[in-house]
Amino acid sequence: MKILYIGILKNEQKPAVELAAERDLSSYSRFTRTSVGEFMTLFSKTVAERTRPGQRQDVEEQSYTFHAYARSEGVCGLIISDHEYPALVAHQLLSKVVDEFLTKYPRSTFANSDAQLAFPQLKEYIVKYQDPAAADSIMKIQKELDETKIVLHKTIESVLERGEKIDSLVAKSDGLSAQSKMFYTQAKKQNSCCVVMRANVEADLCPVI
Repeated sequence: MKILYIGILKNEQKPAVELAAERDLSSYSRFTRTSVGEFMTLFSKTVAERTRPGQRQDVEEQSYTFHAYARSEGVCGLIISDHEYPALVAHQLLSKVVDEFLTKYPRSTFANSDAQLAFPQLKEYIVKYQDPAAADSIMKIQKELDETKIVLHKTIESVLERGEKIDSLVAKSDGLSAQSKMFYTQAKKQNSCCVVMRANVEADLCPVI
């Protein structure tokens, strides 16, 4: 069980804006960490833009799940985890993170600004809550989550608008470096020795001879 990303995104507009985020890239090669981090941001924005205020949804993509929770204040909390991480625990953590963020930064703080905001709690939480049992300390009413419908999507593309494709999002993204776009294209072509997840939260390097 693993959490790879926790972020707060402003999602009232397109593209969504990453206001604060923390990533755990320790399991990736140092050669791919930059690209993996960029793709985490791109697809977190994609999911956040398509999560309505008050909605909770989980978007599965190969071995990973994007857990999203949007608020009426114009932000969306997002966690990327593997499938083994309990969805209910992820959403408990999202409630805690979003509540604390909005307490520190009311809507007026970010409504007219796209600047990143310091939120060091994310660094602590991405370590602490790797163990789902730590969520027992989250003081959130269990019944509230039990009665909330979490919309489940099986792929990233299932949340896209008709006609949209992941490849086109990658091509148009200003948040991806040329190196990341090239890596994405090459790895798709060379999938006999490389694996590129469509959500790009994991990438395996080709063997170097």
